[in-house]
Amino acid sequence: MYLITVFGNLLIILAVSSDSHLHTPMYFFLSNLSFVDICFTSTTIPKMLWNIQTQNKVITYEGCITQVYFFTLFVGLDDFLLMVMAYDRFVAICHPLHYKVIMSAQLCGLLVLVSWVINVLHSFLQTLMVLSLSFSREVIIPHYFCELKQLVQLACSDTFLNDMVMYFATVLLGGAPLAGILYSYSRIVSTICEISSAQGKYKAFSTCASHLSVVSLFYCMCLGVYLSSAATQSSHSSATALVMYTVVTPMLNPFIYSLRNKDIKTALK
Repeated sequence: MYLITVFGNLLIILAVSSDSHLHTPMYFFLSNLSFVDICFTSTTIPKMLWNIQTQNKVITYEGCITQVYFFTLFVGLDDFLLMVMAYDRFVAICHPLHYKVIMSAQLCGLLVLVSWVINVLHSFLQTLMVLSLSFSREVIIPHYFCELKQLVQLACSDTFLNDMVMYFATVLLGGAPLAGILYSYSRIVSTICEISSAQGKYKAFSTCASHLSVVSLFYCMCLGVYLSSAATQSSHSSATALVMYTVVTPMLNPFIYSLRNKDIKTALK
């Protein structure tokens, strides 16, 4: 599954970069999402596979902190890029005549850069706050990787400030992209409903069908992880839900975009 994820997303990146017909904002954002998905899975899965192969579940403190930093970074980037892609579809469907002017190369680059800067700073802040905590010499983490919330709960020192920053960041950096996606799609749906012809409605909807599928998968998996951890104290159930989120979702994204997109299929051929 890890190899399928890596090669599938690499194929998307290669297809977009090699085919001049795909040098558009939508595919620029898609190639960035594919790159982030490769990095996202590579943060946790290789270590998990190594643990399974060697039957050794030990990770160093430095390795654990590194996992916390990069996992937080790439989860946030996934969320922000899905919001940026929703905005791109909003402009394409609701303001088609101004699309090329609004979605210029400078704006596309700026949107991706701002997403990276915000999430790099957020991950750096969270990691610094974890470094300020004290732990016992040997800590048992009930997960297959070092997850921020789990790690903070296992600290020996006071974690009130860490908890407050985590909750605030979740509301701000998790809620804002979701609100942006919901707003974009509410405007898209209202615009599609105003189109008189059935063919026009289908064409408009088909341009954002793949992205909508990926967004639905991403947030359904997020909700599954949250509900499983809230409903039960079983670390096994929580870890199973997290495997679905960290392994299955990035693996399915290339299939969704390639199977439901004629331009990508043509470029791959």
